[in-house]
Amino acid sequence: MQVENRLRLAASGEVTAGGAFEILAITAGEGNGWQFPADCLRASLPLWDGVETFVDHAWLGRSVRDLAGVCRQPEWDAAVQGVRLHLSPVGPSAPLLTALARQMLAEGNARPAVGFSADLVFTARGQQVEEILKVYSVDLVMDPARGGAFVRALNALYSEPKEVDRMKVDTKPNAASAANEAASGLQAQQEAEAVRGEMCRYLLDTALAASHLPAAMQRHVRAGFAGRVFESAALQTAIEEARGLVSDLTASALVTGPGGQVSQMFSSEDRLQAAVDDLFGAPRGDSLASVQVARLSGIRELYMLLTGDHDLHGGYFPGRAQLATTADFSGLVKNAMNKVVLDQWQKLGKAGYDWWTRVAQVEHFNTLNSITGILMGTVGALPSVAEGAAYTELAVGDSPETASFVKYGGYIPLTLELIDRDETHKLRAYPRELASAGLRKISALAAAVFTANAGIGPTLADTGALFNAAAVTTAGGHANLDTTALSASAWDAACTAVYGQPMLIKNAAGAYGTGPKMAINPRYLLVPRALQLAAMKILYPTLENAANIYSENMQRGAPGDVITVPDWTDANDWAAACDPAVAPALFVGERFGIMPEIILQCDDRLGAVFTNDQHRLKVRHFLAVWVNDFRPLYKSNVA
Repeated sequence: MQVENRLRLAASGEVTAGGAFEILAITAGEGNGWQFPADCLRASLPLWDGVETFVDHAWLGRSVRDLAGVCRQPEWDAAVQGVRLHLSPVGPSAPLLTALARQMLAEGNARPAVGFSADLVFTARGQQVEEILKVYSVDLVMDPARGGAFVRALNALYSEPKEVDRMKVDTKPNAASAANEAASGLQAQQEAEAVRGEMCRYLLDTALAASHLPAAMQRHVRAGFAGRVFESAALQTAIEEARGLVSDLTASALVTGPGGQVSQMFSSEDRLQAAVDDLFGAPRGDSLASVQVARLSGIRELYMLLTGDHDLHGGYFPGRAQLATTADFSGLVKNAMNKVVLDQWQKLGKAGYDWWTRVAQVEHFNTLNSITGILMGTVGALPSVAEGAAYTELAVGDSPETASFVKYGGYIPLTLELIDRDETHKLRAYPRELASAGLRKISALAAAVFTANAGIGPTLADTGALFNAAAVTTAGGHANLDTTALSASAWDAACTAVYGQPMLIKNAAGAYGTGPKMAINPRYLLVPRALQLAAMKILYPTLENAANIYSENMQRGAPGDVITVPDWTDANDWAAACDPAVAPALFVGERFGIMPEIILQCDDRLGAVFTNDQHRLKVRHFLAVWVNDFRPLYKSNVA
């Protein structure tokens, strides 16, 4: 598969006697790291006919105000191995183009770095350009990428023929007329030699400008041809020899061309991945958004193109594979499926299954070792120190909560029968189901923290259940459990209880419940779907439609948000939680990413491909969910 590229390259130009310009649009050789063969340029001649010229490049569309001319009559110049064009000034910017050309071509004028730059798209294999697909424009710019510049007018090389005064012509030969004729012939010969010298100087300047040789090597070549008449073939031979010498001397170094603007470069793997993404309905990333590819008919076509396995033996047959690429079938399918997983994950999140992201803090871990979450105690109050007395040790402890990673997963068989039947619709459905399963698993694990053990949650390191009504001054007492039905007053009572929770000092007798108030209100009201409207009327008072709106006065200005937990089945229980950015309580640990991984068997000749005629899609998810602190949480188990 070819690579499609867009490149802007400089050109040089000269004025013809008719007011049009003759410009050199592009020459064979290296340009901005790409090699342009002469055969490729010669084949592109029809693409240059009718191309517009604008003043300056533009990436986001053209303006008619910048139109300066139209290029016609593309010709191949064998002397410089390039494409020549006739440029006729046309459009609002034509006077600027013409005036600038005349000024730059005038003798003795200082010449700024102005020239032409071609904007084109081509395909390449490696760095070798294979085909020019389209020429967008040949524009007049400052500092063109390949150093193109105006040169003097060609018609300045020739003088206009003078009228012959027949009355003064002596038809009789004599010595004087013979001498005059000889002198005239010598003058004509000298003028012709001068013209040839000027043409050679122009050819030398143009060929060296298009050669992209280093400056030192250009000076070396120029020294051998400057000031004399030569054949263009000799100059081209000298330039090729100089290129070979530079290549030999810099073979071990990176040789870069002059700076230029290159955009929209795509490898064959990029284009193939874009086609597979389209096949699976996966959203393309920004880097592949503009790739234009033919649509695959189904999974069968993709499999045959990449493996050449027309007999469905379950292997890779490079001699019959129609696409020469380093990308393999399994890898391309895996990449597309992971994109679908991400897309479905985001859609389900908007539907409410990412509710846990607002009340939990997500942590990444580099190993699967057991997790110990440390809640450090604070200093309640600094005791006074008498003059000359010793300082006393401050009571500072911790509350270590532990958790372990659990591996979740399974596999889906991608059978050769499914490929032969071309059941692409099944493959499109697989990653969406895997994304749904992964997101719902985290939702269920987080929801279970509130509902485990008949609604009181897991047992913490201080020996108390997560939710209990015991006083915080006792071991394991959390004072964060109630049985009141949801109402504005019950929500306010929950907020008051959380706000007054004492911060941890130390889990030891005499230190329980002695810390200063946490002084943080709950941010979220967690409810089942049955209580969603009631919760919204409490936290969003404008939704309340009762005749005597007490909740509006109580809740006005108070922060809060309703979270509907899809996994809760009890229609009456509700809970409160603080913002984890301020007071974290619930944690979700991940090892290889918060989303499930899709892993495909990559070797087409081993494993289940041989024994079961299957490419297996494995999904794997390592998760750990735990509570590190009871204080930011509150629960009401309504009978």
